[in-house]
Amino acid sequence: MRPRIWTWVWMPAIAILAFSATTSAQAPAQPTGEMKMDHAGGAKAPAVNPLTITYGGKSEVWTVASLALAKFDRTAVDVFNSHEKTQQHYSGVAVATLLAHIGVPITPHGKDFRLYLVAEGADGYQVVYSLGEVVPDLHDGTVIVADTLGVDELTGNGPFQLVATGEKRPARWVRNLVSIRVLTAQ
Repeated sequence: MRPRIWTWVWMPAIAILAFSATTSAQAPAQPTGEMKMDHAGGAKAPAVNPLTITYGGKSEVWTVASLALAKFDRTAVDVFNSHEKTQQHYSGVAVATLLAHIGVPITPHGKDFRLYLVAEGADGYQVVYSLGEVVPDLHDGTVIVADTLGVDELTGNGPFQLVATGEKRPARWVRNLVSIRVLTAQ
């Protein structure tokens, strides 16, 4: 009796799939903010990404816990979210406070006005603010790194969100904020 052809074709493929499943289960998870699947096929909560702020070779990494331990003054803002057609109350730390902590001049003069921020979410969404737009010395609007909405911590879109007052729509708000880079225009 001849061996069946499907046995020769499918058996090695099944062995490769079984080996892949066991080796991928041993690989460490990398925090990306993306939704992961567990081995039973159910969704896990998104990985929590810290916020990294960089300026001139200096860098600070913040988590919700480390931000709370830093005991910075809290700032609350009430904004209208035109996407959701609702008034929202966010609280967190002013971006200017976090920038001053790593040495960014928050009372800019002369060449300081060439500084700008690139804020980025875990999904790659990026927005730009000039330094003058985030420091209270020059601008009436308030830009914060929010960690609460109402009385609850932010969860569904990451632990941090960049929120700005004085804008007609929330196009430059960044959900799941993972980095703020301070750069110099040439």
